[in-house]
Amino acid sequence: MGKSLSDRVLATPSSYAKKHYLYVQEIGTLTSMEPHVSSRENISSYLFLTVQKGEGYLTYRGRKHYIQAGDCVYINCRNQYAHESSAEHPWTLMWVHFNGNGADDFYQSYQGQERSSIFHPADTAPFTDSLTALFGLMQAKPSLMELSAHKYLTDIITLIFTENRPETLQGAALSPKLAQVRQYLEEHYMEKISLEELSSLFFISKYHLSREYKKNYGITIGSDLTARRLSHAKSLLRFSDSSIEEIAVQCGFADAGYFIKVFKKTETMTPLEYRKKW
Repeated sequence: MGKSLSDRVLATPSSYAKKHYLYVQEIGTLTSMEPHVSSRENISSYLFLTVQKGEGYLTYRGRKHYIQAGDCVYINCRNQYAHESSAEHPWTLMWVHFNGNGADDFYQSYQGQERSSIFHPADTAPFTDSLTALFGLMQAKPSLMELSAHKYLTDIITLIFTENRPETLQGAALSPKLAQVRQYLEEHYMEKISLEELSSLFFISKYHLSREYKKNYGITIGSDLTARRLSHAKSLLRFSDSSIEEIAVQCGFADAGYFIKVFKKTETMTPLEYRKKW
């Protein structure tokens, strides 16, 4: 008997899928029969796995981590990594290797928010359900398989982001206050708002507020405020007769020229062009 029992599907995506979709490279399940180290590096792939039962170790970026049933792992396989099941409590894993359009950006965003490569969600069932459905899809190979695989991979990545919030006591205590800041931006987007003002209003240092807001929401305060202003501006462009100058003022932009500059940078068209198209 081998060192593990595994059931896997190896995939060869089409050139179209490689260009336009997230795609599966390999997906499967593994039950360890005896301890052995599996080590890889320099693979153009991302790995997501969940430990169904048992325990073991993951070495990633030079650090060795203990992982157990209920833990999830999300890593960039260009970096060296190794995993090994324990002898006392052999593990069962479900995993998928994937890559594709957006995969690099998703991972960079994830790392930029200082999230851990290993996390323990409150409930692993949504992850397991998505992996099981994706595995069945890759086995059956129905029509539109690659588009459906993209959907399941997107679901898994969404779960990774939503179920793995940055875990700091400070961050947890600060979350309600960050929500208040976000609500303030929504209610006062038409006004001039500075980081200094927010710091004073909510009794948080500028540095700490800026850092925790980005970590919690994945966007800077300035970018979030600009996005809100632009969204309200789009509504006025479509559903009012207000002039560009009036809309700029109503949405918190310093003047029409700056409004046009920001709008064009984001939408690749001027406000007037947007109004005509929509």
